[in-house]
Amino acid sequence: MILDFGVYKVYTDSNMNTAVINIKTQPETKAKAQEIAKAIGVSLSSLLNAYLKQFIRTKSITFSAREEEIPNAHTLKVLKKAEENYKKGNTSPAFKTGEEAVRWLKAQGI
Repeated sequence: MILDFGVYKVYTDSNMNTAVINIKTQPETKAKAQEIAKAIGVSLSSLLNAYLKQFIRTKSITFSAREEEIPNAHTLKVLKKAEENYKKGNTSPAFKTGEEAVRWLKAQGI
């Protein structure tokens, strides 16, 4: 996903006491963001205003990489392989303590 937050035009409307910021982003990014904002009951404009106010207040940027609820194709493939290995008994041993696990790893030369 590519985000281009190049601000190219800012002006203030003296009647409304607001400024307009135009940003460039991919159309699908905008559409998805609008859809999610609408689903939680806010406009994309109010969402971005809240983000800007938080940025000013905290002087920091936070990115989140939340996992999707539905596993992607790669994850499903890995899960299937793990399940096959488990059914075959091809698993690592179970440990009751961390120390027990460390002892086993040292014995394996790991």
